[in-house]
Amino acid sequence: MTAAPLKVLVVDDEPPIRKLLRMGLSTQGYEIVEAGNGKAALELLEQKPDLVILDLGLPDIQGHELLRTMRSRNEAIPIVVLSSRGDEAGKVQALDLGADDYVTKPFGLDELLARMRAALRHQLQVHGERPIFRAGDLSVDLVRRIVKVRDKEVKLSPKEYDLLRVLVQHAGKVLTHKFLLGELWDDLTDAQYLRVYVRQLRQKIEADPERPQYVLTETGIGYRLRPAD
Repeated sequence: MTAAPLKVLVVDDEPPIRKLLRMGLSTQGYEIVEAGNGKAALELLEQKPDLVILDLGLPDIQGHELLRTMRSRNEAIPIVVLSSRGDEAGKVQALDLGADDYVTKPFGLDELLARMRAALRHQLQVHGERPIFRAGDLSVDLVRRIVKVRDKEVKLSPKEYDLLRVLVQHAGKVLTHKFLLGELWDDLTDAQYLRVYVRQLRQKIEADPERPQYVLTETGIGYRLRPAD
């Protein structure tokens, strides 16, 4: 018996984009349901799709408001946002409202598929968090609080470990500066504090801190940890 295909809800008011996604994702084995506006999207959300691809520029409901409503109705579903190039403020707002990732138009199908897989993996991690995270030469034992690179233990300060732990818990997902500051300091809003600890963490876990392979920068938005292998 083969597993049922994953159902993807595509929300976009442009028929050519929906056709492109329908054809491209169908060939990868996904089942596609489509909505051309926010009202239809909320109705199709009742079918419990496995992932949502959401364009923020819809004719009837403002994209961020729709995202907020979707997230309130389904806390767990992965949501990948399609956004305009250069709209950093819109991307940050979408991520703060609960989007798992974003892809900038125009986009390549391979990039979108990779972001979808990362969002689906992140959902599995959240619901069945593995005690040991592994990506490349990096391993993090969340139970014993042991971090290793190439099988050699790395000593982190408490705050460096807390930063890495949050990144591990959301591996593959873009975390905004605001989210990370709130998780690590509660009342601090200066992203410079965060940059200092990211730099220190990279010095300890990256082979080349200037060209990081694990803690990746999303310019103007935040950081993303490479997904688990």
